Amino acid sequence: MSQRGSLTAVVTALLGAALGGLVAWRAYRARRKKLPPGQEAELPAEAPPPSEEEEEITAVAADQDVQPLPDPAQESVETPPPLQAPPPLPIPSLCQLMGAEPVTVSSEEEWRRFLPRLQHDLDLFPALGLDCEWVKTGGVSVKGRVSSVSLVQMSSYSGLCVLVRLLAFRGGQHPLPPSLAQVLRDPRVLKVGVGCHEDGKRLARDFGLVVTSTVDLRYLALRQREASVSNGLSLKSLAADLLDVSLDKSLSLRCSDWEADQLTLEQVTYAARDAQVSMALFLRLLGLQADSDPPSDAALPGTAPALSSYTELASRCQGLVDVPFRGRGGSEDPEKRRRNRKPAAAETPESGDQQVPDPRRNGRNRKPLGVGYSARKSPLYDNCFLYAPDGQPLCTCDKKKAKWYLDKGIGELQSAEPFAVRLLFEPSGRPDSQHDYYLTAKENLCVVCGKADSYIRKNIVPHEYRRHFPAQMKDHNSHDILLLCTCCHAASNVHDGLLKARLAEEFAAPQGCEDGVRLLEDSDRRRLRSAARALLGAGAALPERRRDELQAVVRDALDMNEDDEISSNTLQEAANMETRLFNEAYVPHGLKVVQAHAERGLRGLMELERRWRQHFLSAMTPRHLPPLWAVDHNHGKFLRKYGEDLPVKLK
Repeated sequence: MSQRGSLTAVVTALLGAALGGLVAWRAYRARRKKLPPGQEAELPAEAPPPSEEEEEITAVAADQDVQPLPDPAQESVETPPPLQAPPPLPIPSLCQLMGAEPVTVSSEEEWRRFLPRLQHDLDLFPALGLDCEWVKTGGVSVKGRVSSVSLVQMSSYSGLCVLVRLLAFRGGQHPLPPSLAQVLRDPRVLKVGVGCHEDGKRLARDFGLVVTSTVDLRYLALRQREASVSNGLSLKSLAADLLDVSLDKSLSLRCSDWEADQLTLEQVTYAARDAQVSMALFLRLLGLQADSDPPSDAALPGTAPALSSYTELASRCQGLVDVPFRGRGGSEDPEKRRRNRKPAAAETPESGDQQVPDPRRNGRNRKPLGVGYSARKSPLYDNCFLYAPDGQPLCTCDKKKAKWYLDKGIGELQSAEPFAVRLLFEPSGRPDSQHDYYLTAKENLCVVCGKADSYIRKNIVPHEYRRHFPAQMKDHNSHDILLLCTCCHAASNVHDGLLKARLAEEFAAPQGCEDGVRLLEDSDRRRLRSAARALLGAGAALPERRRDELQAVVRDALDMNEDDEISSNTLQEAANMETRLFNEAYVPHGLKVVQAHAERGLRGLMELERRWRQHFLSAMTPRHLPPLWAVDHNHGKFLRKYGEDLPVKLK
């Protein structure tokens, strides 16, 4: 290499280093100019200006025709935008929240129309103001005996208030929107109000709607130790003390007809205000309401944290979620009471499930939903595998059955984990394909909510119908036996009762009335028996007039003349008489429904089976169904094997 070339390389290297330092220094100066006052101290000390040697190198570069790097101040360089925190969530003022126009929903189509707006608000701020209305018995509720819930009110943080009229969904007239049940059941959305936990009980009792993550505002008010909360803890008192809002709680409005064909403007305003005020109180008690003074650690007034997640809100309500209000005395520390409380059989500390009344019972001392249901002590699915002699998978089964083949010497152990047995004989049937429901392993958890600590078997097609099916449709029907936790099982039974009522009406198969009772009470026999027992028991102590009346009853019933003497043996026989007679017209509800479907042969029975399966999907929206579970399971196989003309013989 020539001497001139070597010199050029050295000069170029020195020039590159100098220019790099110059560019860094200019970028530092430009950045420092943009910083607000008070933040210069965070930057390192200012770099010194270029030395005389660097200026000389620059001059040499000019003589050598070396182009310097472009000036960053003259040429824009694309740099990624700086990361910015998301803006805080604007919280409307009290006037804006209360001024929002409520909407009334009476059908699934109307609910779907407003659901996107409601869901958008819940994505930003996962909380709902909740309240319910129902027709009071005799103007006011008597000893807790009230009619079914007529209206449920839900208000989001923005003031959007949806009033859902439940009358149209009662008695199975129309199915409840699955998304409505999902919103109320969503554990990641807080439901706030005064007595919202008890409202959740009523919704579960009447419609099987499970309400989770409830927070009673009375607990929040007591926890804040508000000095102004001294006039009571009712919604009206809290609104007056904390929001300076007056609620109309007149008897004429509270006890008005909430099942009228058209709600009045006063009723709509009253119902909406209860839910909107509940949300406003929640924001006020958390220090987020624009009309209140924010706490020291809060953001600007009228804003919520940028990420108003369920976790953040639940942490502000720690120990108060799903805790029923027990009165003011000693309620300042509900966490301690909850720790000391003995959990029910169906309750786990992490479940958060709503403890709701058992829909099968009435009276004041109702048991929580699911209590009284005996949970399984062992898993249902052992996921053991059976193989044909040639190694083809046949099905999964429990371990007891798999060991039975080993004990009988008609099977051999293939593996211990998973437990697999190969049969030593040709099975009576083989699966049509390797994508069969009975070849899949199944989890031991509730197929609706996923709870894995307490579950029982659920017959998707109730036994009172399945027991009358022909043998071909009763064998190997584990497809329609699923696992549900005790709470979901009880809620599912409520929905099943609605479908049974529809079937009873469609096929004239009543339940519990005269045509649906096996034994009928004969009133004439009952009157005769009562008269005979009175004559035997009281005897001469009866007044003469009363004794004559009772004897006349006995003579008329036994076709005796007035002069005939009634012997003690006759009275004894009458006193022991059976008053209930077999109802010759009696046909069990389940049998009558199955008979009506069997008139159309195999397809009719498959339609009834499909209807119950689809009913379970629509009512409970299960999220953990086993793979390959389907509403038309085995139907194609039945048609191929037996044909549509299979003679259906019912028991």
